[in-house]
Amino acid sequence: MKEFVEFIAKHLVDNPDAVEVTEVDGDRTIVYELRVSPDDLGKVIGKEGRTARSIRTLLAAASAKSGKRALLEILE
Repeated sequence: MKEFVEFIAKHLVDNPDAVEVTEVDGDRTIVYELRVSPDDLGKVIGKEGRTARSIRTLLAAASAKSGKRALLEILE
């Protein structure tokens, strides 16, 4: 799943080399921390947060098989 988030983010930003995804696996939840350059933060979040919401929806749907909840944190 980490690669999935990384793939999407790298295609949204101008500086794909700055994209970094960290996976923190808990008992019931997996947290994905997405780090992008400050210039690309708006592109990942999108207008009115729509892009970030879409990524989170895709991530939740893809993680449903694992039985764990997936959260996406977008960091600078």
